Amino acid sequence: MPPLSAVDTWPVPNAAAATINFDGSIDTVGDTARPFQLASVTKLLTTWATLVAVEDGSLNLDMAVGQPGCTLRHLLSHAGGYPFSGTSPMAPVARRRIYSNSGIELVAATVETATGIGFGTYLREAVFEPLGMNASVLESSAAYGVTSTVADMIAFVRELTHPTLVDPSTVAIATTAQFPELAGRVPGVGVFRPCPWGLGFELHDGKAQHWMGATNSAETFGHFGAAGTMLWVDPIARTSLVALTDRRFDEWSADALRLWPALSDAVVADADATRS
Repeated sequence: MPPLSAVDTWPVPNAAAATINFDGSIDTVGDTARPFQLASVTKLLTTWATLVAVEDGSLNLDMAVGQPGCTLRHLLSHAGGYPFSGTSPMAPVARRRIYSNSGIELVAATVETATGIGFGTYLREAVFEPLGMNASVLESSAAYGVTSTVADMIAFVRELTHPTLVDPSTVAIATTAQFPELAGRVPGVGVFRPCPWGLGFELHDGKAQHWMGATNSAETFGHFGAAGTMLWVDPIARTSLVALTDRRFDEWSADALRLWPALSDAVVADADATRS
């Protein structure tokens, strides 16, 4: 039975999902053209637009942004000391990993200032249009406000594995732990010591009892969202998974933290079997 068939049993009103293998083959379930709120999976799209701006010379990852000692790199990796919401820092820079919507919103504001282009427009022109993500739109915060479809997110996952908008060396930096010693909390999941994060991307590393699968490699990177959405890329298994739902994570978190890892493990096993 295909791994994605499990999505049809999830306790959500609507869901769609896809596996995207590095060889280009895909499998889908559900309506891949249905729009879903991405919630914090938005952060990955905001990060990608920011990396485009870094590569074109508009920004520098180590430029000063925010409180003293804080840089764009700190903000993208949730090490800037900013709270989940609110503009006043709650801790010194690089003291601990504090998951922060505010920090990502400050990143977007910095992109606006540096480029002279509104962030929604920049995101569309720098990421959505080149990748053919015609159903994707930023409706509110750059930290959680994109609505998209599985079809569009397949295009984005292909960009993550075979980048065309940024150099592969930039992807390597974004998916490598920044300030790797920092402990922190993954909201709704738990506290991890350390809690590795790249630039925008959460890293699986050695995390146990996590939203990714137990068999996902340490190199797996991705994000999940409070709207009941998730995306990961596993460079070792050479496969990726995106699953979008319209039920808030906090309404079915106990189920999600059982069903998401189970699906992830099944996808990895299927990818391993296919390569054998």
